Amino acid sequence: MAIRRSQRRVSQARIGALARELLEASTLCAIATVGPRAHAHINTAYFAWAPDLRIIWLSDPGARHSRNLGTNGSAAIAVFDSSQTWGKPDRGIQLFGDARAGGPDAEEIYAPRFPAYETRESYRFYELVPTRVKLFDERALGAATFVAAQVAHGGKLAWERTEVYR
Repeated sequence: MAIRRSQRRVSQARIGALARELLEASTLCAIATVGPRAHAHINTAYFAWAPDLRIIWLSDPGARHSRNLGTNGSAAIAVFDSSQTWGKPDRGIQLFGDARAGGPDAEEIYAPRFPAYETRESYRFYELVPTRVKLFDERALGAATFVAAQVAHGGKLAWERTEVYR
């Protein structure tokens, strides 16, 4: 499979709309963290997202991924619908950045998305502050087309590159 760079730019408005649509389409994400000796770790969690594209999740501070963030904040998150079918149009978003304990508004962002949510004293909110995103939506962008963008202040997305996998 070859990856071809496309000269096709995608507007900031279109990237932003697609990113927000993709984040709204699922409540589960996969969180990748880096552990001791640079070992990768992945965890699945329910998440909410803020208008500035921060991803908020709730977790036990003693969990491996939470401990990893205490020593290395580098993280990546993938959001996608796991019921997609091979060979049909797919979609998803990846976010890359720094993760840390959630800010004072984390619960305000998280709770409305999950009506059954109840405060858990032993859990803590965490947030990913993305610096880059990579999204694909084959219905909107074309088959095997990925668009990468930089995340600026306030969640504004600036096109970086378009790649087509053939």
